[in-house]
Amino acid sequence: MLDPRLSQDTIAAIATPPGDGGVGIIRISGARALEIARKLFRPVNPAFTDFLPYRLHYGHIIDETGADLDDVLCAFMPGPRSYTGEALVEINCHGGRAVLGAVLQEALNHGARLAERGEFTYRAFMNGRMDLSQAEAVAEMIHAPTKAAMHLAQVKLSGLLGNKIAELRARLEELRAQLAVAVDFPDEELECLSPEELIDTVEALRGEIAGLLKAVDRTRAWREGALAVLAGRVNAGKSSLMNALLGRNRAIVTDQPGTTRDYLEETLNLDGLSIRLADTAGIRATDDLVEAAGLTMGRELMDRADLVLILMDGSAPVDDEILDAARRTGPEKGLAVLNKADLDTFDETNSASLTDLGFETVTVSAKTGKGLDILSSRIRERILKGAGQPDPDELAPNARQAAVLTEADRELAGLNADAGAGIPYDLLSVRLETACDVLSGITGEIASNDVLNSIFDSFCIGK
Repeated sequence: MLDPRLSQDTIAAIATPPGDGGVGIIRISGARALEIARKLFRPVNPAFTDFLPYRLHYGHIIDETGADLDDVLCAFMPGPRSYTGEALVEINCHGGRAVLGAVLQEALNHGARLAERGEFTYRAFMNGRMDLSQAEAVAEMIHAPTKAAMHLAQVKLSGLLGNKIAELRARLEELRAQLAVAVDFPDEELECLSPEELIDTVEALRGEIAGLLKAVDRTRAWREGALAVLAGRVNAGKSSLMNALLGRNRAIVTDQPGTTRDYLEETLNLDGLSIRLADTAGIRATDDLVEAAGLTMGRELMDRADLVLILMDGSAPVDDEILDAARRTGPEKGLAVLNKADLDTFDETNSASLTDLGFETVTVSAKTGKGLDILSSRIRERILKGAGQPDPDELAPNARQAAVLTEADRELAGLNADAGAGIPYDLLSVRLETACDVLSGITGEIASNDVLNSIFDSFCIGK
């Protein structure tokens, strides 16, 4: 939980991911950052007198006895032209956990406090280095599952979403000013905004908000990834198909029914689209409590999935249990996969019952790889549903921002309904003010501590 009262402390943290690596970074931010760096750093260059801003200096970090801990590159960035907007030092040392821990501990020994989650970015926001939409984009960049998601986050990190919200708010404020003129000077011969013009202007603004909201759904799979679930009878080849799509043996494959009793999940990258592929327990009646629990979990996954692959054994007719699962899923969310095309007993007409239900069917052999390219392509296309590659400059709000936009749109819809009903302009102005305040929640001009904490607590320590 972030506490603004602690914002004057000098903070320090490891800024690189946990684990061993070639290089690790310790970040120190706050009024005493340079003072601490001077105590920790012993330069190699005898001509060194002090840290030059935005330069890398080579030397050693020393402990309290003066012994060398590690040879490092150290940079000082004075505020306000730093990431946090305040004095910032970054120490590039070897990336071993012991090394990073020792260097961080020395910084703490000299007066720094261990940073909380997201506190560096929180300070950047509080010091005006970025708005709230940009701060959220930092986290989205870190967690981007694909290159496309990275680009969508980068657009927001550049400030384009914040600029768009500022533009919408400015136009609403202009409307408020026009309504104020009509209220304050009712008897003057001034050209005031008519109710019809007000409604048209507000509808145009709502159209732009609607465009932003459409981008949320259109880009969701790119930003968050998607869930595809393999469902079918025992021994239909679900685990074999999962292994074939992944290109490695992840699921155990045997002739023994019920080998998969829980579910397995792995990430599959289909031409830049990140898909979580889940292999569920085979559909069948069972008295085994563990397997029954796995079947229940599988049904829950199917309900949550973006796409359900209904896998059928092409050497046997489809039974009622698979038909029930297919009906529950529906052809809009389901894709029928007829497996075992390599067998002599394979019969393509075994998929007819699902075809009659409106399901698209792809024929494959998990064993030989036949049809896997076609299946991979159809999985990708079905999940994207024609959305295609996102535009490089597309503004794609996240779920929180979409909720704020929806609330603002609801207020503007109410405003137009009131305007059409002849409600006085001074009351309509209250609606406009509320919509402006709601939109400010995206960029953070008006944001509660609960909202800020929920955002920055999702960051890692060191960012």
